[in-house]
Amino acid sequence: MTAGAPLDAAEAALVLVHGRGATAQSIVQMADEFHQHGVAYLAPQAARNTWYPNAFTAPVESNEPGRTSGLQAIRDSVSKANEAEIPTDRVMVLGFSQGACLASEFVARNPTLYGGLAVLSGGLIGKSVDPDDYDGDLENTPVFLGCSDVDPHIPEERVHKSAMVFEQLNGDVTKRLYEGMGHGINQDEVDYVSEMVTDIVA
Repeated sequence: MTAGAPLDAAEAALVLVHGRGATAQSIVQMADEFHQHGVAYLAPQAARNTWYPNAFTAPVESNEPGRTSGLQAIRDSVSKANEAEIPTDRVMVLGFSQGACLASEFVARNPTLYGGLAVLSGGLIGKSVDPDDYDGDLENTPVFLGCSDVDPHIPEERVHKSAMVFEQLNGDVTKRLYEGMGHGINQDEVDYVSEMVTDIVA
C-alpha cells in the first residue's frame, strides 16, 4: 500500500511494517501522526495479516518461510523507493511489534546508511541474539528503540541486546524503556519518530 506523497515526487520514503493481526492500512493511519510533506509511505501487507507464526524469540527455523518472506517485502519496498530515485539514506524503516522485529532484523542484516530505523515494541529475531552474527556498517544511521519495560511480548533483555548490536554496527542508537506501559505506542515515541522523519526531509 502506498500513501503520503506520490513516489515520483517524494523527497524521502517511510517503509512501514505492521504488527501481527494488523494491516498495511492501519500502520499507514498511525504514521499520519508524524506525516511530513514530501514523504511517501510504502507499507507491505502480510498474508492473512501475520508475517510469521510463532513468537519472535522462538527458534528462527520455526518462523520460516514467513520471516524470510517478510524481510523480502521490506527489501522490495526499499527497492521501490530507490527506483523512484529516493536514495537509501532518505529511506526510513519503521515497524511496530511483529513488524518492528522484522524491521530491526532487516536493517541489521543489510547494514548501510538509512534515513533511520524506528523499532516500536520489538527487537532482533531468534531464540537468542549473538552480536557476532551481525557485521557491517550503518554509517551512523539514527536508530530508535522504544518499548515498555514489562511488555508481555517483548522481553526487556531483548531490547537491550538489540540496541547493543545496532551500536556495534555503528548506528546512532537511542533506546527508551517506558515503565509499566503495556504493548503500544506512546506520545513520547510519536514525538521522537516525528523528529526523525523531519530530519530525512530537511
